[in-house]
Amino acid sequence: MARGSFLSFMADLFPFMLRYAVGFSVFMIVLEIVIGIALLIGTRKKLTAWLFFLVMVFFTILTGYTYMTGYVPQGANFFEFSKWGDWDKTLMRVQNCGCFGDFLKLDPRTSFMKDLFLMIPALIFLFRWNKWHEFFSMSIRNVIMALSTAGLLLFCLTNFIWREPMIDFRPFAIGTDVRTAKENELDAMAKVNIIGWKLRNKTSGEIKDLSDADYMGNLASYPKTEWEVLEQLKSEPSIPITKISDFVIYDLEGSDVSYKILDEERSQLMINCPKMYFKSQSQMQTRSDSIFNTDTIWNQVQKDSFQLVKTFAEVKQVEEKKNVYIWDEAYIKLLKNKILPLVDSLKNDGVGACLVAGGAGEEALQDLIKYLNLQIPVYSADDILLKTIMRSNPGLILWRNGKILHKWHHADLPEPELLRRDFLR
Repeated sequence: MARGSFLSFMADLFPFMLRYAVGFSVFMIVLEIVIGIALLIGTRKKLTAWLFFLVMVFFTILTGYTYMTGYVPQGANFFEFSKWGDWDKTLMRVQNCGCFGDFLKLDPRTSFMKDLFLMIPALIFLFRWNKWHEFFSMSIRNVIMALSTAGLLLFCLTNFIWREPMIDFRPFAIGTDVRTAKENELDAMAKVNIIGWKLRNKTSGEIKDLSDADYMGNLASYPKTEWEVLEQLKSEPSIPITKISDFVIYDLEGSDVSYKILDEERSQLMINCPKMYFKSQSQMQTRSDSIFNTDTIWNQVQKDSFQLVKTFAEVKQVEEKKNVYIWDEAYIKLLKNKILPLVDSLKNDGVGACLVAGGAGEEALQDLIKYLNLQIPVYSADDILLKTIMRSNPGLILWRNGKILHKWHHADLPEPELLRRDFLR
């Protein structure tokens, strides 16, 4: 992202941080709430004031950066300031700051303004921490802080390590009729109207905002050789568009098989694998290849005709490069020892099953099928979509008629009899 500028040293920082994103997010959630509790009861005033200030500086820079990407045209580097143009919401690389998850969605500009406002009390606390009131005795305050930290940490870890979130604000919550919701969202998007156009002159760089009527009625005034379309301005859909619109499942040949889940009237278990854990390496392998000679002979029966005849010549050993997949044993163990046995135990109940994976190509999934001797269909999907559906990796989802009946974390799977009793009868 920062390559080609004086800040190029930062280019490798973001991939590094991505590897620890989950742990960092849990740490920041707990830290923010603990700081809030410390502010309320007045414990360790100077330290709390500094922590509050530093956290606000960090988030103000972060939300400010995401907001300012709205000034950066597609294909341009953020640090190439000479290429910045007018602010455009659609150019922002992140459309939701994620501060409150799916409970309350804030665009980066709103979140940036919020953080700027919160910098005011942060500065007040920083310079007037000694005027701060304290509640309770020091020992009680320490107990409150210790219990709050431990409780919050346990609560956060529970919501993705041991089970699915207690309250699910995501579009794929239990009880959601995904089939109907997707049809409604696609229908709403199809009825969106073009209300305007944003154009840029290729020579002067001049930008014009035109209504659809003005642009379509004067096309000759804006030839494509001189003007380029930056953006189509469209009306808002009649209903909010969610990730449900992106629900598409593919088979290993690349065909859309979403209907096999959304239109299935029977109960069906979907093994959700947002990210498959494996390593691959290329190895040279030898295989036997039969060589044939091809001859053209005169056909004695049919005059003026020839016939091609292939005759075996020899067997040659051919070396070729092939990918070898090394699957993560802990991940495979979850599938092999916990999820697949539960799925197999419900075959006689007429419950269908499939495995949907993200972050793996056709070749890798074919290898997985052989490695686990899978007898159920294996499909692929966008890994972000699968992460949105549920946090557990792997996890188990029960579908019927395009509706999500229930979701289970791999650490919280039900007994077959309980699943039959509660969901199949």
